[in-house]
Amino acid sequence: MSDLRIALYQPEIPGNTGAVLRLGACLGVAVDIIEPTGFDLSDKNLKRAGMDYLEMAALRRHADFAAFEAWRSQEGRRLLLLTTKGATAYTAFSFQPNDIILFGRESSGVPDSVHALADARLTIPMTPGARSLNLSVSAAITSSEALRQISLAG
Repeated sequence: MSDLRIALYQPEIPGNTGAVLRLGACLGVAVDIIEPTGFDLSDKNLKRAGMDYLEMAALRRHADFAAFEAWRSQEGRRLLLLTTKGATAYTAFSFQPNDIILFGRESSGVPDSVHALADARLTIPMTPGARSLNLSVSAAITSSEALRQISLAG
């Protein structure tokens, strides 16, 4: 299991969350869910997307962002926000083993207060006119690059 983590800020779509939990299980990356969610975590759509990988997933739930932030600060981990408003491409960033890659709500991202706490704001470059990628696709792209960099660093 890697020390890298993926965090979902108040996710709204169970299928995306299930897919990220499956991704985490397959790549050995823990997933943090910052509540409240827009669905019941026992939702059948979550189970359908995560399939039998949910039992393999390393999942930590946080009652709210304040609880997550207290835990993160105590752990001494950097918070990397993936956002369409980011100035740094994820490929131009140097990931570290104990980073947390944070993804916002599917409909609205994260509030300005969370933006302000991020150690870095990263983006995935896209074709002009494209608004955003699916949450689970974004998580796969960035976590794969982070793991690649971390393994090369030794």
